[in-house]
Amino acid sequence: MTRNQLNDLIGQGEHTRLEFKRSLSSAYRIARTLAAFANTSGGTLLIGVTDLGKIVGVPSEFREMNKLEEAADRLIEPSLAISYETLAPDGRLVLIITIPESNEKPHYVVDELGKRTIYVRAKDKSMPTSKLIITPEMADRELLKSPMARTLIQYLRKNDHITADKFAKLINISDYRATKLLRQLAERGLLILIDKPRPVRYALKLAE
Repeated sequence: MTRNQLNDLIGQGEHTRLEFKRSLSSAYRIARTLAAFANTSGGTLLIGVTDLGKIVGVPSEFREMNKLEEAADRLIEPSLAISYETLAPDGRLVLIITIPESNEKPHYVVDELGKRTIYVRAKDKSMPTSKLIITPEMADRELLKSPMARTLIQYLRKNDHITADKFAKLINISDYRATKLLRQLAERGLLILIDKPRPVRYALKLAE
């Protein structure tokens, strides 16, 4: 990656497939982000960049990579394969971690107490859920062109998630019908289901 490409990436701000970290506080915490990317649409993690997009660099590549490798190998089940490269603009070391969408979903994160939890990405957050709807292929073009889907996508581009009752009010249908439609859209790969904590919410899976 070139300096210009890094600047362009940072210019996007954090989103479904991009997260910034000044440094890694612990392997347990970063495992959630890695697993969420793998369970959703893949993503890129920039270490040495603040939440506001300022490049500050990391003091030790070795220390950060140790935490990443512990997270990917020991704290995520099944373990994750990640790749990384480094860039040192103005002498400040940035780690660029690439996590592809996984073919081995769901990946569970094991916490300090040994509890296993699935994480998914909703906008720029890694969220826990108790189930992951596995889809063989993404939603088809006709589905995405429907007025209902367009309204939903427009709403979810501005909001982190939506509940069935909110969706029902948004397009003026019954709660039962809204629940069924959201579930169908999740099964077609358009949405990610989040059910921790309740109520059940749905977030946009497709990358911008």
